[in-house]
Amino acid sequence: MEPYRHQVKYYDCDRMGVTHHSNYLRFMEEARIDWMDRLGYGFERMEAEGVVSPVVAVTCNYKHTTTFKDVIEIQIDVAEISALKISFSYTMKVGTKLVCTATSTHCFLENGRPVLLQERFPQLYDAIAASL
Repeated sequence: MEPYRHQVKYYDCDRMGVTHHSNYLRFMEEARIDWMDRLGYGFERMEAEGVVSPVVAVTCNYKHTTTFKDVIEIQIDVAEISALKISFSYTMKVGTKLVCTATSTHCFLENGRPVLLQERFPQLYDAIAASL
């Protein structure tokens, strides 16, 4: 899939003029939502069917700073998928400069209880598995 692109906004930056580290988590979420939409199974659909997908783990490794108006290209890939969880890897670049690598892991819950993605949403599971 094509990378997701986020242009750094003025409000993304701190007083030093660089993108605040916490915003990379938000950029990851934007990229993940876009990725799900491109699969044809957006979060709106999943949530309308009563399933949520909270973050259970996240890592970020910052390599270089970004600043106002930089366009960060975020490549998202499925790192691992199991019956209960999915892990994504993110590679963020400005041009050819690597600015951040990251991962996030998510589970799937319905009414606060874990659901098996393959059973509850077999089409989504198959689409994700096909992307590996």
